[in-house]
Amino acid sequence: MKSVTIRVPATTANLGPGFDAFGCALSLYTDVTFEETDCGLEITGCDEAYTGPDNLAYVSYCAVLASMNEPVRGVKIHIDAQIPICRGLGSSAALLVAGAMGANVLRGNKLSTQGLLNITNAMEGHPDNLAPAFYGGLTASMVDNGLPVTVNFPLHPDWEFLALVPDFDLPTTLARSVLPEQLSRADAIYNIAHGALVLKALELGDEKLLRTAMQDRLHQKYRKKLIPDYDKIEALVRTTGAAFCLSGAGPTLLCITQDPDLEEKLQKKLPAITQANWEMLPLHIEFQGARVVESK
Repeated sequence: MKSVTIRVPATTANLGPGFDAFGCALSLYTDVTFEETDCGLEITGCDEAYTGPDNLAYVSYCAVLASMNEPVRGVKIHIDAQIPICRGLGSSAALLVAGAMGANVLRGNKLSTQGLLNITNAMEGHPDNLAPAFYGGLTASMVDNGLPVTVNFPLHPDWEFLALVPDFDLPTTLARSVLPEQLSRADAIYNIAHGALVLKALELGDEKLLRTAMQDRLHQKYRKKLIPDYDKIEALVRTTGAAFCLSGAGPTLLCITQDPDLEEKLQKKLPAITQANWEMLPLHIEFQGARVVESK
């Protein structure tokens, strides 16, 4: 029986003002192995609640096979996830991407990466995490006539990312429920301008510009109320000179810097201003997207 292991990077979406548009791949990974069997479904390596047919890796796997008019045979799926669940680091997107790629590889790579993005975007609803998970690096994406359009942007190589991951989760459905249905023209203009400057600051390696441009009026000011001590943590991070934003819908908070000592500086001061336990994950840009790491 054939098998394949797909490695998918974590992703951080939005990057401040780039709501549902910007995304970046980071050096944290989920590996998913797909092994064809004679019949049935078996999923291992994850909580029992996720071992049924609604597992996103399996849903995506089946969707790609259906698009090829291929039968869904038995499959054993093993998930080895470093990406924490419901923390704003693209854990759901990673499973969707792995399932799509796994099915495609096992059927002879009949579909392009764009084709796989089209299928998974129809399930996810927005490509901001999916695009960097497939392509790597920094992406900006939109949906045109129901299909995702993605462009990669250059990134200065000196950027470092420090993810502050709390000991509580924040479901995306809850994070979206607090957003207003309508926004003012002034807020829309604010985010368009700031978003453009975020992309340029990331390209140039301009820390001062990035700190200024990372401001947003579409989602962070509403979602931060769901995260204890958000304002205190943001103020602390900004005193170090780093840029700061929510990672995706949260609750992970993201620091972007060129200071190699940022983690040490925060370790000394962060516990004094918050009740939650925050794990610090120093991450790099992952310029390579999802890939096959083993195939038999």
